[in-house]
Amino acid sequence: MFFGEDVLLTAATVLGWLLLTLAMLGTIYMLASAVVFVRFFGNRQAVARRTDAVTLLKPLCGREPLLEPNLASFLTQEHDGLVQLLCGVAHGDDPVVAAVESLRRSLPAATIDLVVSPVRHGASAKVSNLINMMAQAAHPVVILSDSDMVAAPDYLARVLAALDPPNVGAVTLLYHGRGDAGFWSTLGAAGISYQFLPGAAFGVALGLARPCMGSTIAMTRSTLDGIGGLAPFADVLADDYAIGEKVRQLGLEVAVPPVLIAHASAERSFAELWRHEVRWGATVRSVVPASYLGSVLSMPLPLAVLGVLLSQDFVVGGVVCLLALAARMLLVKIVDRRVGAPTLSPWLLPIRDFLTLAVFVASFFVRTVDWRGIRHPVSPSGQITPDTEFLA
Repeated sequence: MFFGEDVLLTAATVLGWLLLTLAMLGTIYMLASAVVFVRFFGNRQAVARRTDAVTLLKPLCGREPLLEPNLASFLTQEHDGLVQLLCGVAHGDDPVVAAVESLRRSLPAATIDLVVSPVRHGASAKVSNLINMMAQAAHPVVILSDSDMVAAPDYLARVLAALDPPNVGAVTLLYHGRGDAGFWSTLGAAGISYQFLPGAAFGVALGLARPCMGSTIAMTRSTLDGIGGLAPFADVLADDYAIGEKVRQLGLEVAVPPVLIAHASAERSFAELWRHEVRWGATVRSVVPASYLGSVLSMPLPLAVLGVLLSQDFVVGGVVCLLALAARMLLVKIVDRRVGAPTLSPWLLPIRDFLTLAVFVASFFVRTVDWRGIRHPVSPSGQITPDTEFLA
């Protein structure tokens, strides 16, 4: 009995020191991320107004908080060319249809088209929606963007400028979070601003990441045709990432300019936030498993606290905790300065960081993911299937 207790105590101590070591490495990573973040977003140049004709594709499902002003932000642009906002929805009784009609009334001069079609082309309802919309896309430049994104007035000018070079096949953008539905959505937005954003900027700046994200995927119709359209992605969980990989197979780059767009988080409960973040974590794990595993270094504060509790070394461990907290707060301050406003109160940051670690661990045990109330089985390769057994 006593021998067993000694073994457990030794194992806990070793694990504690391992976590403290990871926390110290994570603290160094936080400082490096802060430096890279400042340099990456420090190179913002003025851009001229454009005259390109653009179709903005917006797959919709359900009426999110602030949906109308979020959509309107893509139409109130410093842009002199034609802009078509093409919205798609699966069913005519979806409340989002009324939101589109309201947007039409508030912006009568804008071209806002709506496609209503329940036709499914695969397991992904989102990609099916996009495929159904494409028949009415009117312009030679298409920009896919999720419904929960919010654009600055120079969005189109900067995206189109980044798409100009002949070696660029698509443009995607990094994004920060904004809570639109109360506490839980704000906590979710903080995960985007303080966890995802600096890590993604670090990976892009150092050539360690090859992202292509639903925040924005801009390309010409010829490039879209060159990758086979959208049909090849109808059964893929990480459809945006897969689109980027297809573009690169054409010998073209997916550009990530130093431009930010806002993600409007809308989770109203812990359960909703948990489902969303676990799905996102499982998605990232399926496409870049090594990078996802290494992202544990971006969680130095909870690692340090757990390390102290297990090692029982409150002197060394306490110092590691303080260093981790200081580095974390520095990075948060830098991100807030670039975004223009804090995403979350600093007092709530430890809660956010512990939730991030919990989601990280849980994502390794995911067998199904929840998307808009539908549960999909996920294969190790990231394929999803529309098994009706998993309908919520």
